[in-house]
Amino acid sequence: MSGALAGRGVVITRPAGEAQRLADLIREAGGEPLLYPAIEILPLADASALDAVIDALDDFDLAIFVSPSAVAQAMPRITARRALPATLRCAAIGPGGVRALQRFGVKDVIAPQVRYDSEALLASAYMQQVRGLRTVIFRGEGGRELLGETLVARGAAVTYAACYRRGKPAWDAAPLLLAWRRNRVAAIIFTSSEGLRHFCAHVGEAGLPWLRQTPMIVPHPRIAAVARELGVTRVVESVSGDEALVRALGSLVMAP
Repeated sequence: MSGALAGRGVVITRPAGEAQRLADLIREAGGEPLLYPAIEILPLADASALDAVIDALDDFDLAIFVSPSAVAQAMPRITARRALPATLRCAAIGPGGVRALQRFGVKDVIAPQVRYDSEALLASAYMQQVRGLRTVIFRGEGGRELLGETLVARGAAVTYAACYRRGKPAWDAAPLLLAWRRNRVAAIIFTSSEGLRHFCAHVGEAGLPWLRQTPMIVPHPRIAAVARELGVTRVVESVSGDEALVRALGSLVMAP
């Protein structure tokens, strides 16, 4: 894989705080990570509702953190106000969220073991018998409803706790356009449909032809569907998780 990627770049579009481990793995595999975040994680304009949920954590049985960003934004605020209740179980969508919770001393985190998305968490054994379970979901403003709606349908009581906002980051697209012209971009990794749309708007008309012909790796069918709607000609669906994305990248660039 290192030979296939030598002298070429892989664009990572994750938020800045979530990109480092994937970048390290790509670098170890011989590639050059190019960090162009498609989403910026911003603090809430008004955190009073979040604080109210934090103060009432004793009323919950389960806390779900939908992303490492949710952990990074919620846990410092929680620990500044109080200790986590001893009876509160914590869940995360994937290994990034698990590691982030562990850094705050949270052990025995509930998480999927194979695929890392809301659907996989909902398919886990713990989530099958949730009737009466008082659940709080820490997420960004306006996140997906699938997780909460499914838990409610199974009989759980669900409270949403928005702990950050998503925005469009500002960066200069000129270096990326130059890398494309010099054939130094082997692939682009997108882990968010919203991020893909932001990225398209950011590179503009000058970058869209390059974007459409650059191989794209995505960890979910809904992101792949958006990519194809935008005219991307080569989309590879991968299992979620940093290691799986890098394996998919290796298979992609070594393919004839």
